[in-house]
Amino acid sequence: MRDFSDLLSELHRRVDDAVGYLRVDASKERLEELEATAAEPDLWDDQERARAITTEMAQLRSDVDLVTELQTAISDLETLHELARDEDDESLEPEIAHGCDGLTVELDRLELRALFIGEHDERDAICSISSGAGGTDAQDWADMLLRQYTRWAQRQGFTVELDDRNEGQEAGISSATISVRGRYAYGMMQAEKGVHRLIRISPFDSNARRQTAFAALDVVPTLEEAEVPEIRDDDLRIDTFRSSGAGGQHVNVTDSAVRITHLPTGIVVSCQNERSQLQNRTKAMQILAARIAERARAERQAEIDKIAGDKRDNAFGSQIRTYTLAPYQLVKDERTKFETGNVAAVLDGDVDAFIEAWLQWRRKEQGS
Repeated sequence: MRDFSDLLSELHRRVDDAVGYLRVDASKERLEELEATAAEPDLWDDQERARAITTEMAQLRSDVDLVTELQTAISDLETLHELARDEDDESLEPEIAHGCDGLTVELDRLELRALFIGEHDERDAICSISSGAGGTDAQDWADMLLRQYTRWAQRQGFTVELDDRNEGQEAGISSATISVRGRYAYGMMQAEKGVHRLIRISPFDSNARRQTAFAALDVVPTLEEAEVPEIRDDDLRIDTFRSSGAGGQHVNVTDSAVRITHLPTGIVVSCQNERSQLQNRTKAMQILAARIAERARAERQAEIDKIAGDKRDNAFGSQIRTYTLAPYQLVKDERTKFETGNVAAVLDGDVDAFIEAWLQWRRKEQGS
């Protein structure tokens, strides 16, 4: 009979650790407070507040239930192992091994949560992609990144909303903005913030020469209602224009798209994916508020890279990651040094390993 004592002891320790980094005791106390509030008959008189309360309750209950399930699983495995040893019953060994393997996988996934140490990591994310140096190849590269992160987010179970898309002159896009909604969306997406470099044989070069192209991803967290900065109407220039779509698809025949310029900061946002001008303006204002708040944090904090990351030129020498398709296949992160030769999988949205490597790197850099 195989002795699982050391493995079970280690799994038990990891489950106990989860109680700590998920702050289960504090979550239980907070749940009691929220449940009392949710029972108030006038809760839904303020729908925004009610939604915030019910969302927080669901998240806290999910964490508490998950830890309870893990504690039950490890307790059952320990009992089964003790029974097998007492009776020297080797027939139970496969069941115990399978249970240990499953619990290990579950804890490996869960322990990623311990790396979310940023103030805003649990929030939704607003992500903007823009083409940089490299002409048509750069615009095509920006479109490839848009697809990559959309596919990644959907696989995570996040909701992805396309807020704005500006087509390139010959191919791809010049820029696009998406909202990624789901718990820890910002915590994960900020790992990808920066300039991305692509090296490949250009499909737009008749001589099939190798081309280097750049595109940048910017990520900011969404705001809670109380955090929305005051924005004066006098500080805004609002332009409307006709929505555009690739190949003439989904083109709005009215001037429903909205572009808002915040004159004091020069921040420009646009939205064209909603059905009406009013909806596009509302969404654009939300994005603008998030970007203004991000700038304000940068001005208040000397260590703003904990939230906003470094701003870099969208060109040579500034990239956080290089995707090489020719003369060999390799994706390498310049910060963490993590790399993989499976470029096709990465371009199809498999960036989890890069995100985890960055979260580990961030915690080490911050001495956590």
